[in-house]
Amino acid sequence: MNSTAPPIVLAGARGHGHWHLDNIRRLQRAGLVRLAGICELTPLTDEEIPHGLGTPAQSPDFGGLLDSTGARIAVVCTPIPTHTGLALTAAERGVHILLEKPPAPSYAEFRRMADGVAEAGVGCQIGFQSLGSHAVPAIRRLIAQGAIGEIVGVGGGGAWARDEAYYRRAPWAGRRRLNGVDVVDGVLTNPLAHAVATSLAVLGTTRAEDVTGIETELLRANDIESDDTSCVRVSTPLGPVTVAATLCAEEPGEPYVLVHGSSGRITYWYKQDRVLLQRAGHGPEETEYRRTDLLENLVQHLTTGAGLLVEPDATGAFMKVVEAIRLADDPAPLPADAWHLLPAENRRVVHGIDGLVAAAADTLALYSELGASWALPKEVST
Repeated sequence: MNSTAPPIVLAGARGHGHWHLDNIRRLQRAGLVRLAGICELTPLTDEEIPHGLGTPAQSPDFGGLLDSTGARIAVVCTPIPTHTGLALTAAERGVHILLEKPPAPSYAEFRRMADGVAEAGVGCQIGFQSLGSHAVPAIRRLIAQGAIGEIVGVGGGGAWARDEAYYRRAPWAGRRRLNGVDVVDGVLTNPLAHAVATSLAVLGTTRAEDVTGIETELLRANDIESDDTSCVRVSTPLGPVTVAATLCAEEPGEPYVLVHGSSGRITYWYKQDRVLLQRAGHGPEETEYRRTDLLENLVQHLTTGAGLLVEPDATGAFMKVVEAIRLADDPAPLPADAWHLLPAENRRVVHGIDGLVAAAADTLALYSELGASWALPKEVST
C-alpha cells in the first residue's frame, strides 16, 4: 500500500455505497488512494469490507472520523437529505468531496452546499458518472461542427424496472418528504437522474442560468409518495430538452440520449459509452468511448491540479429540474386499469409505457401531448 496516497473516508458503504468500496479498492491497488475510514450508523462486518481494503476505522461520527483519520477526500453516498450537511462538514475541514447524485433535494440546499464548498476552497465532484464519459465532449464537438445540421432539441428516454421491495429498501425510498424534510426521490431525480443530467450536458446547457422554463408531468403506478413514471421538458436558449422515464417498463432497456438535428441525429447510450451518428449522405457510424472515473479525477485534482469534470455549478440546470419537481403537485396515481402487477417479478408494469418513453424522446413531446389517456395537464414553472 502506498503510504503517501491520499486517505479517503466513505460515508454510506451499504447499498450503492458498495460500488464505491469496490472502486476505492481498485484505486488503492493502483496506489492512488488509501481507505482510512467508513462512516455508517452500524459498522460494517469484516465480510462486508472487500478483501484488500485492510481494516479501516469505523464510526457513525463523520466529522470525528475525518479528524481522526486525517482524510484528504470524502465520498458521500448517504440518503439525499443528508448530502448538504455532510458535504459542508467535509469542506469545513479542508477535505475534498465526491458527492453522490442528486447533490441536494432542493435548489436552496444545493446553493448552500455549492457556496459553502466554494468558500472553503475545496474540490467537489458530483457523482454523475456518465459525465466522465469521453462521449460527452465528442458529441459536443459533433454538434459544433454541424455534423447533424441545426440542433432541434435533445430527448432522453429511460424505461427501467424496479420491484416493490425497491421502495422498502430505506425509509426515504419513494418519498417526496420525510419528517418534514425534502427527499424528492423520484424517477427523474434519482434512479434516472443521469438521463436528465446527460441530456442537458450534451447540449451544453448545464448551468442554472441556462434554464428558461420547465414543464413536468409526474405520475405513479406504485403505492408511493413520489413519481415512478414521469416526463419533463426543459426550455433552454439552445433548444428544448425532453426526458421521459419510468420504473414500470414492459421490457426494461438501456437508457439513452437522442440529439435531434435538421440533417441527422446522435444517439448516446450513456451507461455503455456508445454513440451512434446518423446523418444525411453518410452511413451510420457507431463509436464506443472510454470514460474517466470521477473519483480518480478528484484524486488527480488534489494531487496534480487537474480540472474537475463535474463541479457543482455544472449540475445547476439539473438542480433546477429537481426544484421544479419538488414544487410541483404531488404525483398523480395512475388509474388501476393503466397498469398490472407482474407476479413473477413482484413489480408493476404500465401498459404501453415503453412506446411512450421512446416517442417522447423521439418527438420532444410530453405524455399528455402524445395522447396518453392517463396523462394530466402539464405543470409549468419558470
